Amino acid sequence: MVRIPGGRFRMGSDHHYPEERPAHPVTVSPFLMDITTVTNRQFAAFVAATGYVTVAERPLDPAAYPGADSAMLVPGALVFRMTDGPVDTRDMTHWWHWTPGAQWRHPEGPGSDLAGREEHPVVQVAYEDAEAYARWAGKALPTEAEWEFAARGGLDGAEFVWGDELAPGGVHMANTWQGPFPWRNFSTDGFERTSPAGSFPPNGYGLHDMAGNVWQWTADWWSARHQADPGKPCCAPLDPRGPAAEASYDPAQPRIRIPRKVVKGGSFLCAPSYCRRYRPAARHAQMVDTGMSHIGFRCVVREPAMIQEG
Repeated sequence: MVRIPGGRFRMGSDHHYPEERPAHPVTVSPFLMDITTVTNRQFAAFVAATGYVTVAERPLDPAAYPGADSAMLVPGALVFRMTDGPVDTRDMTHWWHWTPGAQWRHPEGPGSDLAGREEHPVVQVAYEDAEAYARWAGKALPTEAEWEFAARGGLDGAEFVWGDELAPGGVHMANTWQGPFPWRNFSTDGFERTSPAGSFPPNGYGLHDMAGNVWQWTADWWSARHQADPGKPCCAPLDPRGPAAEASYDPAQPRIRIPRKVVKGGSFLCAPSYCRRYRPAARHAQMVDTGMSHIGFRCVVREPAMIQEG
């Protein structure tokens, strides 16, 4: 882990996606953060020590998914599959597929495995899985404010975690998508899917993969916009948290009462032509019950004694 000094910064952005607004001052306390996302090797050690069974490996409760095809209510997770050609990018079902048997050991479903991917970030972990690992490790999941402050690496207001240019000098700084999404990835950054944790340069705080590779769970419930306090423009709230869980439900799916957490950082699927969310201000909503082949996590420690030691 590395010590993040804490301080005041400008959270969010007024220049990109609506959910990043408004940009507003926030102060976070010092903490420790994992230098990389949790890897398959690390998660395997947790499972071996505890016998933990992930959400994707458990039976589904039909009552939680009214109207769902009963044939799909089996253990599994969502897997990305490249399309054969251009598609309507407003419909994610073109490339996301519920895959029975997909789970952290088999990220793309039965027939896939972790051979050669021991140091890649673990994926197909639901929020509960990430939280269970964090507790076992004596850690916690970061708040959205902690995550974004750490991702910026001291570059307050910069568009990316390394500055304001996506590929300075033509050098790829993160594992993202190059080419027309979702049907052609030129992989000029060297990777078509996930990359080993730490494959790209660290940010100013020494953290790797705070952009691209995999999205990362945070502890905060989702809100459609930041909850800045317009009545106190002079003051930066200390260690803010998101709204209550009830406010995080998806209004587009009123029958599905599954709360959503904030995920940050973008992934190997983010492309300039489709999803420019490989930025520290970017945020996305993720239902807590769902594993996906591009979502992982990293942990923090807020214990004062450990922060002083760090």
